[in-house]
Amino acid sequence: MFDQERAKAFYVEHLHCTIAADVPLGESGWRWIELKFAGAETALHFVRRGDDAPAADPVLVLVDADVAGTAAALKAGGVEIITEPQAAPYDPTKLVAEFRDSEGNRMVLSSP
Repeated sequence: MFDQERAKAFYVEHLHCTIAADVPLGESGWRWIELKFAGAETALHFVRRGDDAPAADPVLVLVDADVAGTAAALKAGGVEIITEPQAAPYDPTKLVAEFRDSEGNRMVLSSP
């Protein structure tokens, strides 16, 4: 089941996001939550899905100069690493790794 509070906590704890907004959105109990990544101009917003199934394909690519270090830190924090750091199949000059967020969605870490 998708849990907004659990998802928010995951991104704040493991990816060091800050909370830009967290307000009720209508009477359904759903909230408008925006998280920001340090040093980035992009905000992350949890969209409401038609069901609770995690996305099958990666839903987010995070560009990180230290893919191996970040993957190791995530793993040490109990995050599931799907693919250990390796050369990207689409560009062997890039290092990539995949992990799952708290809701089971696949995420990619990629070197610049």
